Amino acid sequence: MILWATAGAAALGFLIALEIVARHYGGVPGPITLQARELILPPKPGPLYGGLALMMVVLTWRQRFIAAGAAIGIDAVFVLARWVLHVNVPEGHFFGNGALWAMLGCAVLAITRRTGQERALLLKGVGLGLLLVTGRKIGDAWLLITSKTRPTVLDPYVALADHALGNPSWAAGRALEAIGPFGTQVLASVYAQLAVAAIVVALYQLRDVASERRFPRHHLVRTFLVIGLLGPAVYMIFPVVGPVFAYGPGASGTGGVQWAVANLWPHTPPPIAAPHAAPYDGITPRNCMPSLHTAWATAIFIHSRKGPRVLRYAGTFWLVATLSATLGFGYHYGVDLVAGVVFALTVEAALRTIDRGWDRSGVRLVGHGTAVFTALLLCYAFLPMRMATHPWLFGPLVLLAMASVIHGYVRTTRAWDPKPVPVLRPEPRPEPA
Repeated sequence: MILWATAGAAALGFLIALEIVARHYGGVPGPITLQARELILPPKPGPLYGGLALMMVVLTWRQRFIAAGAAIGIDAVFVLARWVLHVNVPEGHFFGNGALWAMLGCAVLAITRRTGQERALLLKGVGLGLLLVTGRKIGDAWLLITSKTRPTVLDPYVALADHALGNPSWAAGRALEAIGPFGTQVLASVYAQLAVAAIVVALYQLRDVASERRFPRHHLVRTFLVIGLLGPAVYMIFPVVGPVFAYGPGASGTGGVQWAVANLWPHTPPPIAAPHAAPYDGITPRNCMPSLHTAWATAIFIHSRKGPRVLRYAGTFWLVATLSATLGFGYHYGVDLVAGVVFALTVEAALRTIDRGWDRSGVRLVGHGTAVFTALLLCYAFLPMRMATHPWLFGPLVLLAMASVIHGYVRTTRAWDPKPVPVLRPEPRPEPA
């Protein structure tokens, strides 16, 4: 309980700090205010019911039906009231208030009507659901801070380094144009619904919580949240907006050619020239290095490996489709994806090592991943010209560095997995003559 109280206090302090910074730099509400508003106002599209589903892993089936029914009923009341009062509701903002009220109701129930282990378990479930919901608000605040505090971007450096990999975003963008609107729509859906895939895998991992009355030592939600917490800190160090913004027309009108270094994406790779930090608008997030969509999709792939066949196939599909979408839509460079894979494996290794008590193999794996990730960023920042002019050297080196982290992770975690112990059957005694 002391550990959970400490973690809760640290999380609250972090949210308060983000609230202050968001108001200072952007003049907009932070994650606490935005989340509190959704108790009454139309909620932004997000995983509100996904958070409710995660919370319900600690409930019995009867309690789950009650919680889901209460959430749907509250939402129906809100929708009806807005319709009667002619409240203007943006598209996609109709439902979600009920899920938030249901989670808060379970928190009140845990404090007032539960004791001991039952109270702790229910509060952990509520905290898990609210963390998933609030994580979206935290991410929005982080992205706002990156756009307001980093007036210049390092896209020319990353685009130059990307020559070592053959400019994969440019190739994927042309391939997506050739596929047509159906393929584009499929990839867009996969890219936008990454949280749905994560919730499905997490629900499978947490399916026995209600019966065992405890959470597993390690699950996908922890990795997802830590990636989302640490990744934006790297954005502040290495601000990058992506090919479609820095070398193309932008997306949804937030970038545009007026801020682009050149209008080249996806048909003309950027020229090899001395890089420089480029000014950019105060709206577009600097959220490319590393690619967190790649990191999250990698985490989903890892955690789906121990599931049934259909879940393993789905995890593989989501990883491949997410990588295709991040490149094909021009949201990321190839070197972003490499950094995202290394970042995800390092975070996953660190979380598993914490559970094991920081043994030698875990420390070695985390240290190797951290060293490779740092080396990649340093190469992108200080050696982009050499990477562009010597692609047959640096391209394989970048891929080999990523492969070394993958190999180290697979080899080490396989050694961690418990080995099946053969059951020795006693030999039958011979019948007496």
